[in-house]
Amino acid sequence: MKIAVVTGASSGIGQGAAIEIARRGTGVVLTYGSNREGGLETVAAIEKEGGTAVALPLDLGDTAGFDAFRDTVADVLRTTWGRDTFDHLVNNAGFVRTSSIADTTEDTFDALMRVLLKGPYFLTQRLLPLMADGGAIVNTSSNSTSGGLEPGYSVYASMKGGLDVLTRYMAKEFSARGIRVNSVSPGPTRTRLADDAFTRHPEVVPLLAARTALARVGEPDDIGALIATLLSDDSRWVTAQNIEVSGGYNL
Repeated sequence: MKIAVVTGASSGIGQGAAIEIARRGTGVVLTYGSNREGGLETVAAIEKEGGTAVALPLDLGDTAGFDAFRDTVADVLRTTWGRDTFDHLVNNAGFVRTSSIADTTEDTFDALMRVLLKGPYFLTQRLLPLMADGGAIVNTSSNSTSGGLEPGYSVYASMKGGLDVLTRYMAKEFSARGIRVNSVSPGPTRTRLADDAFTRHPEVVPLLAARTALARVGEPDDIGALIATLLSDDSRWVTAQNIEVSGGYNL
């Protein structure tokens, strides 16, 4: 059985990806931040369909904890699957904090940078010794880097743009081991980001749907299905790509 590590899988896109990956016969090590209940719900959903998953806490903004996390992953691989390596990594965990350039503080900038760019960079670095050759990595980016500039997203989009560049460098450097690296860029998707904005402001959903060619907002499963496909052998000849998954937002 192949194994995937999926960060930020207690809700939203990460949860959708973890469930879809497990449906395809892959074991899942998933992480959660403050939402432990959500992480356990994801595990329960996977187990209900006959899959195997383990939920672990991870603060992606604290690189000091990455070595301990790697050691815990190694223990889980041995005790749950009898393996010393895993095959796939999904760098998905993140958050949104909006602010105009004029009003952005260094604390806001640094917080987004630590989670959206520095976190995936160094977590991947720490986990690489545990990755099997011939595996795959998917980074969750955003179409905010190119699909229409919305005021307030300058820092968020800049970090996601950096992740797009990092994806290509990872693909280049890891190719010697046969590890493919791609990214997905969701458009407006019904998640809990931005303090659960879709629930708090349901009036924005029709407005976003009107700007989308397929006439609705995205659902976590829409993105999760593509992430699972990029990890699979169906995408064995795809690497260094950033694929927008937006239903034609701003088309």
